[in-house]
Amino acid sequence: MTFLKPFSDHLLSALRVMAGLLFLQHGTTKYLHFPASKMSGIDPMTMGGAAGMIELVGGALIVAGLFTRPVAFVLSGTMAVAYFYAHFPRGFFPILNGGELSALYCFVFLYIAAAGGGALSLDRMRGAKGG
Repeated sequence: MTFLKPFSDHLLSALRVMAGLLFLQHGTTKYLHFPASKMSGIDPMTMGGAAGMIELVGGALIVAGLFTRPVAFVLSGTMAVAYFYAHFPRGFFPILNGGELSALYCFVFLYIAAAGGGALSLDRMRGAKGG
């Protein structure tokens, strides 16, 4: 299936933006109380609070496509830690331990770290190598 090949750089940008927006909402609920959830108002000095700051800042940078590769790499590692710290102890299979989202984010961000931000990124606009 090669009919999408001409759009691959733009689809990479779409993946980056959507993954970033979905990830960003984890940070906004924790620190901006939007949307309000059981995680709203988390203590910044906890592990979840630290993750929330990474989600908030990292998610915004990923959406914008700014410093995409290093930020995506950090986010991938954060999600790997989240998976092995919070989910893996509850069992091996992600469907049973609730870790599907962490595992998926980990590998999506790892791919973005390798591929860059795509055509529609601030990295590309500012001429960053591999942006």
